[in-house]
Amino acid sequence: MSIKEMIKEHPQVGADYNDQLGEAIKHAMYCAAICNSCADACNSEEGDMSACIRKCSDCADICQTVSTVAARRTHGNTAVIKSLLEACILACKVCAEECAKHDNPHCKRCEKMCRECMEDCVKALQGMVEAA
Repeated sequence: MSIKEMIKEHPQVGADYNDQLGEAIKHAMYCAAICNSCADACNSEEGDMSACIRKCSDCADICQTVSTVAARRTHGNTAVIKSLLEACILACKVCAEECAKHDNPHCKRCEKMCRECMEDCVKALQGMVEAA
């Protein structure tokens, strides 16, 4: 099953499908799950991982919101989607930078996913038009 195909099939999307936004939505969904899992794994690590847990949790929530709101295509709401993409870019950057400080597999994976999501959100933001 593909969220990108679901969005393409929306009656108000048609030829106005934005592939970059579809990719950002897909990766925001993945990033939310990975950040949530990383925050949980950080709870099991030795030492104070509270900053990482907070940043992963915030990023997970913002990514989840992006994937939910941006997948709704009725009446576009482009200004809100753009502002959410900007927030997601920042949250992913902050989370990736924090995870880069830690030498464990879950933080390395989270860092990588955050950077991918951030890149996709930048591309989506650059590719958006008012009617998207």
